[in-house]
Amino acid sequence: GAVARNEALRASKYLVRAIRRRWSGYHRRSRVESKMNCIKLLGQSLMARDFERQVAELQVRIAVLNGYTALGIPVTVAVG
Repeated sequence: GAVARNEALRASKYLVRAIRRRWSGYHRRSRVESKMNCIKLLGQSLMARDFERQVAELQVRIAVLNGYTALGIPVTVAVG
């Protein structure tokens, strides 16, 4: 009985944690933080001095990252 009880508690802990993460948007926030880290790795600072050019520079960085992300996303096809 103790083994079944322990497994039930472990399962409920896992489910509560998963529900809390989904409710709080944890996964999305984590993905955004990792993308921001990637943007920083492309260059620590902006080279342009004008605000409009800084915006353009960031848009180029984001376009490059989106291209890399698109390459990593698997393509699924229904069979049958």
